[in-house]
Amino acid sequence: MTNVRTLTAPSPTAATPTPHAHRHRLRAVAPDEALPSPATAPGAGAPRHGAPSVAELLHSGATWLPAPQHNLPALPGQPPMVGYLVLVPAEQAATPQPTAGPPAPPPTAPTGDEIVRIDPERRTAQVQGRPLDLTYLEFELLAHLVAHPHRVHTRDQLVTTVWGYGHVGDGRTVDVHVARLRRKLGAAHRSSIVTVRRVGYKYVPGI
Repeated sequence: MTNVRTLTAPSPTAATPTPHAHRHRLRAVAPDEALPSPATAPGAGAPRHGAPSVAELLHSGATWLPAPQHNLPALPGQPPMVGYLVLVPAEQAATPQPTAGPPAPPPTAPTGDEIVRIDPERRTAQVQGRPLDLTYLEFELLAHLVAHPHRVHTRDQLVTTVWGYGHVGDGRTVDVHVARLRRKLGAAHRSSIVTVRRVGYKYVPGI
Protein backbone atom coordinates (compact mmCIF):
# COMPACT_ATOMS: atom_id res chain seq x y z
CA MET A 1 0.00 0.00 0.00
CA THR A 2 1.31 3.45 -0.90
CA ASN A 3 0.91 6.55 1.22
CA VAL A 4 2.12 9.89 -0.17
CA ARG A 5 2.32 13.13 1.76
CA THR A 6 3.72 16.48 0.68
CA LEU A 7 5.14 18.97 3.19
CA THR A 8 7.28 22.10 3.07
CA ALA A 9 10.78 21.88 4.47
CA PRO A 10 12.07 25.08 6.13
CA SER A 11 15.34 26.56 4.94
CA PRO A 12 18.26 25.41 7.10
CA THR A 13 19.57 29.00 7.38
CA ALA A 14 16.37 30.98 7.91
CA ALA A 15 13.24 30.74 10.01
CA THR A 16 11.01 31.48 7.04
CA PRO A 17 10.90 29.62 3.72
CA THR A 18 13.00 31.02 0.89
CA PRO A 19 12.23 30.95 -2.84
CA HIS A 20 14.54 27.91 -3.05
CA ALA A 21 12.82 25.95 -0.26
CA HIS A 22 12.31 22.28 -1.11
CA ARG A 23 9.12 20.27 -0.85
CA HIS A 24 9.38 16.75 0.56
CA ARG A 25 7.35 13.96 -0.95
CA LEU A 26 7.14 10.96 1.37
CA ARG A 27 6.31 7.53 -0.04
CA ALA A 28 6.04 4.52 2.22
CA VAL A 29 7.12 1.22 0.69
CA ALA A 30 6.68 -2.39 1.75
CA PRO A 31 9.71 -4.20 3.21
CA ASP A 32 9.99 -6.50 0.18
CA GLU A 33 10.30 -3.56 -2.22
CA ALA A 34 13.99 -2.97 -2.93
CA LEU A 35 15.32 0.45 -2.05
CA PRO A 36 17.80 2.15 -4.38
CA SER A 37 21.27 2.69 -3.09
CA PRO A 38 23.11 6.01 -3.53
CA ALA A 39 24.75 4.49 -6.59
CA THR A 40 21.35 4.19 -8.24
CA ALA A 41 20.29 7.79 -7.63
CA PRO A 42 19.22 9.69 -10.78
CA GLY A 43 22.13 9.96 -13.17
CA ALA A 44 24.23 7.36 -11.35
CA GLY A 45 23.80 4.43 -13.71
CA ALA A 46 21.34 1.57 -14.11
CA PRO A 47 19.00 1.12 -11.13
CA ARG A 48 18.57 -2.14 -9.25
CA HIS A 49 15.32 -4.04 -8.88
CA GLY A 50 12.59 -1.74 -7.56
CA ALA A 51 14.25 1.47 -8.75
CA PRO A 52 11.86 2.07 -11.70
CA SER A 53 8.99 2.64 -9.28
CA VAL A 54 11.17 5.11 -7.41
CA ALA A 55 12.05 6.95 -10.60
CA GLU A 56 8.36 7.49 -11.32
CA LEU A 57 8.21 9.73 -8.26
CA LEU A 58 11.28 11.78 -9.13
CA HIS A 59 11.18 15.07 -11.00
CA SER A 60 14.14 16.43 -12.88
CA GLY A 61 16.63 17.72 -10.34
CA ALA A 62 15.05 15.84 -7.43
CA THR A 63 17.11 13.95 -4.82
CA TRP A 64 16.19 11.33 -2.23
CA LEU A 65 17.12 10.56 1.37
CA PRO A 66 16.17 7.74 3.75
CA ALA A 67 12.92 8.60 5.54
CA PRO A 68 12.89 8.81 9.35
CA GLN A 69 10.91 5.91 10.78
CA HIS A 70 8.56 8.20 12.69
CA ASN A 71 7.41 9.76 9.41
CA LEU A 72 6.15 6.45 8.03
CA PRO A 73 2.53 5.40 8.57
CA ALA A 74 1.81 2.39 10.73
CA LEU A 75 -0.86 0.16 9.18
CA PRO A 76 -2.84 -2.09 11.55
CA GLY A 77 -2.00 -5.73 10.99
CA GLN A 78 0.78 -4.92 8.53
CA PRO A 79 4.56 -5.25 9.01
CA PRO A 80 6.60 -2.08 9.53
CA MET A 81 7.44 -0.10 6.43
CA VAL A 82 10.64 1.43 5.20
CA GLY A 83 10.79 4.44 2.93
CA TYR A 84 12.67 7.41 1.61
CA LEU A 85 12.22 11.15 1.15
CA VAL A 86 12.16 12.67 -2.32
CA LEU A 87 13.23 16.33 -2.32
CA VAL A 88 11.70 18.30 -5.18
CA PRO A 89 12.72 21.93 -5.83
CA ALA A 90 9.73 24.17 -5.13
CA GLU A 91 9.88 25.79 -8.55
CA GLN A 92 9.45 22.34 -10.15
CA ALA A 93 6.54 21.26 -7.99
CA ALA A 94 3.20 21.11 -9.73
CA THR A 95 1.06 24.18 -9.13
CA PRO A 96 -2.39 23.17 -7.87
CA GLN A 97 -5.18 24.28 -10.14
CA PRO A 98 -7.88 26.43 -8.56
CA THR A 99 -11.14 24.65 -7.96
CA ALA A 100 -13.84 25.89 -10.29
CA GLY A 101 -16.81 27.38 -8.48
CA PRO A 102 -20.44 27.10 -9.49
CA PRO A 103 -21.27 28.67 -12.84
CA ALA A 104 -22.31 32.30 -12.72
CA PRO A 105 -25.98 32.94 -13.35
CA PRO A 106 -26.74 34.26 -16.83
CA PRO A 107 -27.14 38.04 -17.04
CA THR A 108 -30.66 39.39 -16.88
CA ALA A 109 -31.82 40.51 -20.31
CA PRO A 110 -33.10 44.06 -20.77
CA THR A 111 -36.89 44.41 -20.73
CA GLY A 112 -39.32 46.91 -22.18
CA ASP A 113 -40.51 47.92 -25.63
CA GLU A 114 -39.56 50.32 -28.41
CA ILE A 115 -40.29 53.28 -26.13
CA VAL A 116 -39.09 52.35 -22.63
CA ARG A 117 -36.06 50.10 -22.08
CA ILE A 118 -34.97 48.75 -18.68
CA ASP A 119 -31.55 47.17 -18.08
CA PRO A 120 -31.72 45.39 -14.68
CA GLU A 121 -28.00 44.53 -14.68
CA ARG A 122 -26.83 48.11 -15.17
CA ARG A 123 -29.88 49.54 -13.42
CA THR A 124 -30.53 51.99 -16.25
CA ALA A 125 -33.77 53.12 -17.85
CA GLN A 126 -34.28 54.90 -21.16
CA VAL A 127 -37.23 56.44 -22.94
CA GLN A 128 -36.68 56.50 -26.71
CA GLY A 129 -32.92 56.32 -26.10
CA ARG A 130 -32.92 59.15 -23.55
CA PRO A 131 -31.53 58.03 -20.17
CA LEU A 132 -33.74 58.66 -17.16
CA ASP A 133 -32.32 59.95 -13.87
CA LEU A 134 -34.25 57.82 -11.38
CA THR A 135 -33.99 57.21 -7.67
CA TYR A 136 -33.70 53.65 -6.39
CA LEU A 137 -37.43 53.28 -5.72
CA GLU A 138 -38.42 55.07 -8.92
CA PHE A 139 -36.33 52.61 -10.91
CA GLU A 140 -37.78 49.62 -9.05
CA LEU A 141 -41.35 50.85 -9.60
CA LEU A 142 -40.87 51.55 -13.31
CA ALA A 143 -39.01 48.27 -13.89
CA HIS A 144 -41.82 46.32 -12.20
CA LEU A 145 -44.55 48.03 -14.22
CA VAL A 146 -42.67 47.66 -17.52
CA ALA A 147 -41.92 43.98 -16.85
CA HIS A 148 -45.67 43.30 -16.56
CA PRO A 149 -47.35 45.35 -19.29
CA HIS A 150 -51.15 45.65 -19.19
CA ARG A 151 -51.32 44.04 -15.76
CA VAL A 152 -53.25 46.06 -13.19
CA HIS A 153 -51.42 46.42 -9.87
CA THR A 154 -53.16 47.59 -6.75
CA ARG A 155 -51.40 50.12 -4.57
CA ASP A 156 -51.01 47.53 -1.83
CA GLN A 157 -49.41 45.10 -4.27
CA LEU A 158 -46.94 47.74 -5.41
CA VAL A 159 -46.06 48.70 -1.84
CA THR A 160 -45.44 45.03 -0.99
CA THR A 161 -43.42 44.28 -4.14
CA VAL A 162 -41.38 47.47 -4.53
CA TRP A 163 -41.08 48.80 -1.00
CA GLY A 164 -41.11 45.42 0.76
CA TYR A 165 -43.18 43.73 3.40
CA GLY A 166 -41.65 45.75 6.21
CA HIS A 167 -42.56 49.14 4.71
CA VAL A 168 -44.97 51.28 6.69
CA GLY A 169 -46.98 53.43 4.33
CA ASP A 170 -50.13 53.68 2.26
CA GLY A 171 -51.25 54.12 -1.33
CA ARG A 172 -50.31 57.78 -1.24
CA THR A 173 -46.64 56.77 -1.35
CA VAL A 174 -47.26 54.98 -4.66
CA ASP A 175 -49.18 57.96 -6.07
CA VAL A 176 -46.27 60.31 -5.32
CA HIS A 177 -43.73 58.06 -7.05
CA VAL A 178 -45.98 57.51 -10.07
CA ALA A 179 -46.35 61.29 -10.44
CA ARG A 180 -42.55 61.65 -10.40
CA LEU A 181 -42.13 58.90 -12.98
CA ARG A 182 -44.65 60.53 -15.30
CA ARG A 183 -42.78 63.83 -15.14
CA LYS A 184 -39.49 62.12 -15.97
CA LEU A 185 -41.01 60.15 -18.84
CA GLY A 186 -42.05 63.46 -20.38
CA ALA A 187 -45.26 64.79 -21.86
CA ALA A 188 -45.09 62.45 -24.86
CA HIS A 189 -44.97 59.25 -22.79
CA ARG A 190 -46.35 60.07 -19.34
CA SER A 191 -49.68 58.47 -20.26
CA SER A 192 -48.05 55.03 -20.62
CA ILE A 193 -48.55 54.65 -16.86
CA VAL A 194 -52.31 54.40 -16.73
CA THR A 195 -54.40 55.04 -13.63
CA VAL A 196 -57.06 52.39 -13.01
CA ARG A 197 -59.59 54.28 -10.95
CA ARG A 198 -60.06 53.04 -7.39
CA VAL A 199 -57.65 50.13 -8.03
CA GLY A 200 -54.11 51.13 -8.94
CA TYR A 201 -51.87 51.42 -12.01
CA LYS A 202 -50.78 49.56 -15.12
CA TYR A 203 -48.17 50.11 -17.81
CA VAL A 204 -49.42 50.22 -21.42
CA PRO A 205 -46.61 50.27 -24.03
CA GLY A 206 -46.74 52.76 -26.86
CA ILE A 207 -49.31 55.19 -25.48
